[in-house]
Amino acid sequence: MANVAQLIRRQSSRELLRVPLDRLELRELQHRLLPAPGDQATAGQALYGTTNAAFVEDGTSPSSSSVIQQQHLSSGSSGTSGVPSSAAARNRLTSLDRIDEKEEHNNGASCGAGIITTLDKVDATVGQTPSGADPSSGDERENWDSKLSFLLATIGYAVGLGNVWRFPYLAQKNGGGAFLIPYAIMLAVEGMPIVFLELAIGQRLRKGAIGVWAQISPYLGGIGIASTVVSFNVALYYNTIIAWCLYYLFQSFQYPLPWSECPKEYFENGSYITNMECKRSSPTQYFWYRETLDISPDINTPQSFNWKITLCLFIAWLLAYLCMAKGIASSGKVVYITATFPYIVLIIFFVRGMTLHGMADGLAHLFTPKWEKLADPVVWLEAGTQIFFSLGLAFGGLIAFSSYNPVSNHCYRDAILVSLTNFFTSMFAAVVIFSVIGFKARMTYENCLETQNQTLGRLFDTTIIGANELASDTVGADGRQLSLVLEELPVCDLQQELDNTASGTGLAFIICTEAVNQFPLAPLWSVLFFLMLLTLGIDSQFGTLEGVITSIVDLKIFPRVRKEILTASLCGFCCALSIIFTHGAGNYIFTLFDDFSGNVPLLIIAFFECIAVSYFYGLDRFANDIELMTGSRPGIYWMMCWKYLSPLTMLVIVIASFAKIIVEGSGYLAWVAETGTTRHLEWPPWAQVLIAILVLVSALWIPGIAVARMFGCQPLADEPPAWFPAKELREFRKLDVRHEPSTMEKFLFCIHEDGSEGLCCPTSSSSPSKANSP
Repeated sequence: MANVAQLIRRQSSRELLRVPLDRLELRELQHRLLPAPGDQATAGQALYGTTNAAFVEDGTSPSSSSVIQQQHLSSGSSGTSGVPSSAAARNRLTSLDRIDEKEEHNNGASCGAGIITTLDKVDATVGQTPSGADPSSGDERENWDSKLSFLLATIGYAVGLGNVWRFPYLAQKNGGGAFLIPYAIMLAVEGMPIVFLELAIGQRLRKGAIGVWAQISPYLGGIGIASTVVSFNVALYYNTIIAWCLYYLFQSFQYPLPWSECPKEYFENGSYITNMECKRSSPTQYFWYRETLDISPDINTPQSFNWKITLCLFIAWLLAYLCMAKGIASSGKVVYITATFPYIVLIIFFVRGMTLHGMADGLAHLFTPKWEKLADPVVWLEAGTQIFFSLGLAFGGLIAFSSYNPVSNHCYRDAILVSLTNFFTSMFAAVVIFSVIGFKARMTYENCLETQNQTLGRLFDTTIIGANELASDTVGADGRQLSLVLEELPVCDLQQELDNTASGTGLAFIICTEAVNQFPLAPLWSVLFFLMLLTLGIDSQFGTLEGVITSIVDLKIFPRVRKEILTASLCGFCCALSIIFTHGAGNYIFTLFDDFSGNVPLLIIAFFECIAVSYFYGLDRFANDIELMTGSRPGIYWMMCWKYLSPLTMLVIVIASFAKIIVEGSGYLAWVAETGTTRHLEWPPWAQVLIAILVLVSALWIPGIAVARMFGCQPLADEPPAWFPAKELREFRKLDVRHEPSTMEKFLFCIHEDGSEGLCCPTSSSSPSKANSP
C-alpha cells in the first residue's frame, strides 16, 4: 500500500523536515487523483475533478482500492524500463512537489537529506503521468466538474441581456436584414478570434486575467488589472438590472398587473381622478419611471431614497453570493439552470409569438433590408461594438473560466461554439421580440382606427375611408366641420408604431410589458419574461465577478482568506456601493456607468491583449501551444486576425467612438413628469469628471505598470510559470515532429530564421548553425 506507506514515512519525518501538515496532506491527495500507470481506461479523455478514474473515495470497496494501491506499489518498486530515470522523473514532479522539495532542502539537516531524497524519488515515480494518459490529471488548480458545466457557464456568461434588449433594436435601426452583413463580418474579424485567444491563453497559462498578462511580460501586468477594474465597475451597476427584474417579478404575482392601467387618486368623499402624470404618458411608462425608479427631474436632484429597489438590490447581491460561495464548484451547478432556462422561455415566447396577430408585420420590419444603410459608417461601428460587448470580451471572465479547464481541452471548438451560440441567440431573440412588437403595433394601430371610425360614425355617419368622399366643409352632429374634426383625430400609422421601439430598459420595462398586458393570462407571461431576464443577467454577473475574484486570488492579496469569505466580502462591498443607483437620480448614474465604464476601456484592453499575444508572447509560440492543447494548429486566418485585423478594427472603433462623442456630444434622457415624456440633457461638469475617472481608472493601469517596471518599481510580484506538461501533451497528441513555419507564415508574421518574430518583414536568413540553435 504505497500511498499509506508514503504518508506514514512523511508523518514520521515531520519533526526533521518541518513541512506543514496541510502541504503534506494536499500532496498526498494530489497523488491519489493521478491515474495509475498502465491504466488506459481514461486515455484520451479530459479528466474533471472527482470524475478522474483514479480518484479513491473513503467509501470505495477494498478490492478496487487495493488494485490501485498495488499498481502504485508496483510502479514505485519496479526497475524495468517502464519507470523513467531519476532525472526524467524529477522533471515530471508536480509544481507542489517542487515547492516542497525546495522547502525541504532549505529546512532539512544533513541527517534528513537521505530522507528527502528517498521521499522525492517515491513521489516522482508515483506522480508521473503514464504514457498515453491525459496529462490534465496532474493539475492541482481548481477545475470544472464536467465539460458541460464549463460550456454552460461560458455560454451563460457570453449570452446576456444585450442579446435580448439591444441587438433587436440595433438590427431594426441599422438596416434590418442588411445589418446582418456588418454584424457577421465583425463577428468573424473581432468576435471569434478574441474569444479563441482568451480561452486559449487562460487554458495555457492557468491563471486569471492579471496572472496571465503578467506572466507573458511583467510590463503587461496592467492589462489584467485594467480588466479587473472594469469587471468590478460593471458588476457594480449590472446587479441593479437584476434588482429591477426582481421588483417586476414580485409585482407580476397579481391580477391585473399594476402597469396595466393608470392609478387613481381618491378623495375623502369617495370620488377619484386618474393620475395626470400617467395619463400624459402611459401606464407602463408611469410604472417604470414613477413607481419603480421614483425618478428625479435630472441628475443634479437625487430627491428621495428608493427603499424598495434597495431591498431588491440586497436580494440580488445575496443571490450572487449564494451562487458563487464555493467558487466554480457551486456556480458550475447553478449554470445548469441559469444558462438553460432563458432558452426554454425564449422558445415558449417564440411559439406564442408565431400565433400573435401582427407577428408578420414585426418580422417584416426587422428583416426588410435597407441596403443604403451599409454606406453609413455608424452602422459598422455599432455592429462592431455590439459583437464585442455581447460576447463579454476583455472582462477577464473567459480567461478565468478557461484557466480551470484541463490543459488538453479543445478550446478551439469551445470558441466556435460559444461565438455561434451567441450569434444565433441574438437572431432568435430578435425574432421573438419583434413578433411581440409587431403584435403591439398592430393592436395599437387597429385601436386607433377604431377610435377614428367611432368618432366619425357618431358625428358624420361614416368611417375614415368614407370621410375622403365627403366635402371638407361638411358639418357634423356637433356643429364642427369635417376638416376640423380630422385634425383633432389621432394619427394612425402602422410604420410609425413599428419604429417606436427602444433598447435596454426602455425595451424590457416599457414596450415589452405593454405587449404582455394584451396577452391572455398576462401575469403568467410576465413572470416568465422577467424570470428569463433575471437568469440572463445573473449568469453574466457570475462571469464578471469571477474575473474579479480569480484575479484577487491569483494576486494573493488576501492569502489567508478562504474564497467563500472573499466572495462574501466583495459582494457586501459592492452592495454598499451600488446604493448610489437606488435614489431618484440613480437611473441617470446607471446610464453614465453603462455608457462609459466599459465601452472604451474594454476596447483598449482587448487591443492590448492582441498586442501582448502577437508581439510579446509570440504568435508562433502561441500557435504551438494551441497545437499541444488541441492537437491541431490554428490556421493562418486566426493568426492574421490576432496580429493585424482585430487590433486594427478595435483601434478604428475606439477612434470613431471618441470622434462621435466630440462631434455629437454626450448626454442622457431625463424624465419630465409635467409632460410625461423624456428630454435630452447634457452631462453636468461633475458627471463629465466622473466619466473621465471611469475611463482612466482602468485604462491608465496599462501604461502605469509598464512605466513603474521601467523605473525599477515592482507593483506585481513575479510568479513562477504555472503547471503545463508540454512533453506529456506532445506524447498524448502524438506530435512527433515540431512545426516549422512555412515561407508564407514567415513573411506574413515576421518570423525570423532563428525563431524570433519582428514587427516588420523578416531579416535575411541566418546561418544554419544559428538557425538550428535552441
